Amino acid sequence: MNKYLFPIYRALVPKPIRTILLKKSLRKDILNYFASLPASEVNDEQQEVLGFLERNELKIFSYPFNENYSPEKIEVFTDTEKGLKYVLQDGKRLYFKKRWGEDRIKRAYCDLTREQDPESPHRYLTGEFLIGENDVLADIGAAEGNFSLAVVEKVKKIYIFEYDKEWIEAAKATFAPWADKVEIINKYVSDHDDESNLNFGTFYNERKDITFLKIDVDGAEASVLKSCDVIFRSPDKVKMALCTYHKNNDEKDFTALLKDYGFEVTPSKGYMINYYDKKMKAPYLRRGLIRVTR
Repeated sequence: MNKYLFPIYRALVPKPIRTILLKKSLRKDILNYFASLPASEVNDEQQEVLGFLERNELKIFSYPFNENYSPEKIEVFTDTEKGLKYVLQDGKRLYFKKRWGEDRIKRAYCDLTREQDPESPHRYLTGEFLIGENDVLADIGAAEGNFSLAVVEKVKKIYIFEYDKEWIEAAKATFAPWADKVEIINKYVSDHDDESNLNFGTFYNERKDITFLKIDVDGAEASVLKSCDVIFRSPDKVKMALCTYHKNNDEKDFTALLKDYGFEVTPSKGYMINYYDKKMKAPYLRRGLIRVTR
């Protein structure tokens, strides 16, 4: 769309309608792109997504397991003492931002549980890629903290990195029962140190106990990786679940980088369609994350 017309389009067309139109257009582009390729260049996992798109509207996870999740099935509770709302995750309280209402929390938690479905390309752990009782987790970009909460009783210690102060308030409530093993750091993990940012190499040099990294930082993953040179060059064993769906070349670039450090890299099964990325281009389908071991 012409750059001069786009502001007018945004002003006149409500966001929900724009999203519907975007998804319809992108669905058409994806199907046309793959139809133009020789069949030998389209793998089975891509065929699975294309088969879904031929029969259904586009979704971030274009797979049948989407139908297993609905916000209406989620119950939201209120902690009057803390003034925060929460849901129960495996019997444990997961708190949310104070200003969020029940409907928003239901939608958000529905998305979180969908992301960790056994068939999801965004699932961090598998039956072979696990986190255990001797592991120390660095949850970089924790947000709601659902991943840390899922493993808090399994691991030795957790460092939660999150800059959003509203999430910090929620995280302090969520992890209060495990305050002895969960440390919350209110900074971005980046490639430099200042009031808002923390270089992960600096942090690691002070601790040297981290064995598992989960990195999901809305497209800033490359900056985080730059700060991890110290731990990557160390002889220590380390695992990492690293999101690669935010940008077009992240999977390719991060895989090459980490293999140069001597890691084994395995992509998650399946693909995501991150239609929120305005710079999305062919081939459109992106791996949700890579799992990294040494």
